[in-house]
Amino acid sequence: MAIREPKRPELWEETHSSDGHPYDERHFGQTFVHSNYRADLRAPRPQDWPRFIETGQVRDWSVLTWKDVGRPFRVENYASGKRLWEEQNGDRMPVRTSWQMFNRSFHRLFMQDVPEERRRLRRKLWERAIRFQWAGVGELLEEYEQLALWNFTHRVQDAIWDPRGKRGLFEGLGLERPRILFLGAADGYEAMQLYAMYPGGEAVLVDYDEFCATDRFGKFPEHYPFLGFNLATGSPRVWYKDQMNLSFVVEDIRNLPFGREFDVVLSVGLLEHFPDEFKPECIDFHRRFLKPGGIAILTTPRLQWKSRLFYHVMAEAMNYTYRELMTVQQMGLYLYENGFEILRHGIIKAHNGIVARPR
Repeated sequence: MAIREPKRPELWEETHSSDGHPYDERHFGQTFVHSNYRADLRAPRPQDWPRFIETGQVRDWSVLTWKDVGRPFRVENYASGKRLWEEQNGDRMPVRTSWQMFNRSFHRLFMQDVPEERRRLRRKLWERAIRFQWAGVGELLEEYEQLALWNFTHRVQDAIWDPRGKRGLFEGLGLERPRILFLGAADGYEAMQLYAMYPGGEAVLVDYDEFCATDRFGKFPEHYPFLGFNLATGSPRVWYKDQMNLSFVVEDIRNLPFGREFDVVLSVGLLEHFPDEFKPECIDFHRRFLKPGGIAILTTPRLQWKSRLFYHVMAEAMNYTYRELMTVQQMGLYLYENGFEILRHGIIKAHNGIVARPR
């Protein structure tokens, strides 16, 4: 399968598209690396899904115990920005503040032109070396290490968005024009992928940090292609953000005015930010807004050596909030013990994924 790397995404748009939608059916089976992300229109055949999602680790959730699975791993090497704030204020950073700082820090990673940043850092290192100016070299090397890991994780492996893994988790759900509620939506990626696969309904994105509405979601690349379904023809098609029925609500989940009116309640990287005493409340958020027969879809970062390395090296950009890494067995046991039936569970590149229904 072809891998192409245009110099910049906007050049691809100007050359190949007059409407800001650079990809269509002609690009099926291909992947394209841009300066700050990868676009992937490769559609695995059904027999290839096991390459992208590993399912079925637990046969009977009713017999699984915490003694069997152990407890999640806590990520505790916090960013210096969090530690400095707490030293200056003489108190623990409030949860809302930690999320605000995390969102702005994480968003900068998505927005940077990675090849240009690499060139900039190399120039700075070379200038210091030829002048024998060693002050600050350690910080530049650390920045370069972080950039290299981000490039590998996001642009090379595409493990943050992981479209093939997410489509593997979402496929075959039998949804028709669903109403989707995305809790802690951030950039909204997974709701858009779900909408593309099951179009014709709507997706309501919720986050209590307005920056997510204005920047993380608001500045999500309009030319990013989502591989989905064409209702009119029954065949695959490419969807774009501006073609979807999406809305963004800036509000605390606890204050949402909705009732049991959604076919899908979705969260991505939410459960692992709640200590055990608050996990039942988090899980209840997913039950509270579901129609009878509706499904909850949750993902959390996987407990694996790659994830531990990522949160160690990227601590300055990532570690502002309480965070756990867990196995899919641990994640599923939390849901099972709090009244959910596990319909599907699996692991993809960097995440656990579960589809569940209230019992």
